Amino acid sequence: MIISRTPTRISLFGGGTDYPDWYKQNGASIISATINKYSYITARKLPPFFKYKHRIRYYQQEETNSLDEIKHPAVRECAKFVKFQSGLEVVHNSDLPAQSGLGSSSAFTVGMLNALYALQSYMPTKRELAVNAIHIEQNLIKENVGSQDQIAAAFGGLNNIIFYESGNFEVIPITLSTNRLAELESHLLLCFTGFARDASEIAKVQISNIDKNYEKLHSISELSKKALEVMSQDKKNIQGIGDMLDKHWLTKRSLAENITTSEIDTLYQRSKNAGAIGGKLLGAGAGGFFLLFAPPENHEKIKKSLGEKLFVPFRFDFTGSSIVYYSHG
Repeated sequence: MIISRTPTRISLFGGGTDYPDWYKQNGASIISATINKYSYITARKLPPFFKYKHRIRYYQQEETNSLDEIKHPAVRECAKFVKFQSGLEVVHNSDLPAQSGLGSSSAFTVGMLNALYALQSYMPTKRELAVNAIHIEQNLIKENVGSQDQIAAAFGGLNNIIFYESGNFEVIPITLSTNRLAELESHLLLCFTGFARDASEIAKVQISNIDKNYEKLHSISELSKKALEVMSQDKKNIQGIGDMLDKHWLTKRSLAENITTSEIDTLYQRSKNAGAIGGKLLGAGAGGFFLLFAPPENHEKIKKSLGEKLFVPFRFDFTGSSIVYYSHG
């Protein structure tokens, strides 16, 4: 039996530029961080004592006799990709709900690959996990997804992810002093909006708008570079990150009509009135988690102003996808 643990992520800057249609023409610079909210995959080779060969449990339960019959696209395509031959049992658990803007679907895919490789006694590199997860989601499942979530889930940490026009990428850890890292964490709030969303459909509209949004996407890329400079220098006022998040959100929300809603706009304005400097909706848009940036002394006031909303405490994660239990039994 194998248990993989894979972190979800918060995308700080550069979101919207990690689609291949953009970065293969213009390159991209992303700042993202994984957090200590995880996707867990328990997997084992299922003994041949049942009427079915494979059993998959997530919010549904599937029992099938072939991989092709599995309805869960990531389980099916990951198992086929690694050429898994034995009977398979998979159980999924997660700290946070799916489709909430934290890259949970990519965390699932990366964790699924990691667990299946471990069942075959193979230890992939973090880059291999990321590259294969991108291929599975974009080319096999054909989801409208970017390329940052898979990389973040595989590598973990606070990173500057550089995408090149060649299609290749580089992961550069952002090395902050202990005090600067704590200062950054202490300014962040994670608020669940509670609104339903379909990331793939929202992203589809954003991708179709890339050509007409060239200037806006270019400005998002420039903000990412400026934010990295402020973040990595202790002498720079950390509140500059909040101002840049505000500019980032105002630009991103204009990329497509379905990114925001009147309810989300109201939530953001209420949080700013209560002391937030900036923030952004995480993921493709239209719901899920909103990341807010505010001085710690304003956090309670912000929470009270959004009293009906759930706030989730978190810390940064630096492990990436890992096998936390391995047994040959």
